[in-house]
Amino acid sequence: MACGNPYNDGRSRRAQAAWRSTISQSQSSAVIRSERIRANGLDFHVHVCGEGDRLALCLHGFPEIGYSWRHQMQLLASLGYRVWAPDLRGYGLTDRPVGLKNYAFEILMEDVAGLIDASGSLEVTLIAHDWGGIIAWQFAALRVRELENLIILNAPAPRPQDKPPSIFSRQFWRYSYVFFFQLPWLPEWVIRRKNYRAVEHIFRGSTAVAPERFSDDVIAVYQEAAARPGALTAMINYYRALLRGGGARRLKELGFPKIETPTLILWGEGDPILPAEMIEDAGTWISDVTIRLIPNAGHWVQQEAPEVVNSALQEWLAGDVGSPTDRPTG
Repeated sequence: MACGNPYNDGRSRRAQAAWRSTISQSQSSAVIRSERIRANGLDFHVHVCGEGDRLALCLHGFPEIGYSWRHQMQLLASLGYRVWAPDLRGYGLTDRPVGLKNYAFEILMEDVAGLIDASGSLEVTLIAHDWGGIIAWQFAALRVRELENLIILNAPAPRPQDKPPSIFSRQFWRYSYVFFFQLPWLPEWVIRRKNYRAVEHIFRGSTAVAPERFSDDVIAVYQEAAARPGALTAMINYYRALLRGGGARRLKELGFPKIETPTLILWGEGDPILPAEMIEDAGTWISDVTIRLIPNAGHWVQQEAPEVVNSALQEWLAGDVGSPTDRPTG
């Protein structure tokens, strides 16, 4: 079976082994390859699969890279999509501009627009998780570019609200890391300790229901991405720009119009940081929404339950959406 290895670039044997394992478990013949794509003034490292006219643009979260979509890319290609899973600004092998201002929320949305423009596609499905999902929510609400579909996995919408959801007050301590990340240099030091052991803890700790999905080789991919010069500061700057940089205030000023794009929300039920109650009222701010709760999965839903997620993607994209709120089996 044909396969391209975007990790054959001098990374460790573990990282390359993780990629080969992913490819060998797939029944698809679609090649996953590594490309450099210029967008919004940066060179993005993008995992690419498929040759369709329609674009499926997959945005990862913290502390992931485009590799986090490894289980979905060939499935999407088989549905006729050209699939792009970039390392976001500052992550992985993508350019890393210096300075907090370069991670402002407006610029992150411009990156998405730039990637869409670079693809030349007029039919775009935006698929996003965690931080990528936060960007995608606002991007869709403001209609920065027209989207055919929006698919969000375990990511809260940055909607201005007079009264924050009660979940924030009940579980405030769970979000303390966001405030810790506002400090200079200390968060980077903590994550670097003991050979980036914190990265392993993030994926195998309380945020995961199925930590066994993250083999040592997979963890090595993320640890090596975080260990690249300047990467950790760039990654954490997303959080710093949101609070210290005034991003949250500017988001409130931008507003959050009702989303008109057909939307699928896939949510790992076991996510302790972002429980599913966060999107219970999604029908009031999205015109056409389907919610699928994924059992036996935590925050890293597309990596913890790839078979169930892929089944839900295939059914919804083929038009067999089921009931507005459904719970897949598996």
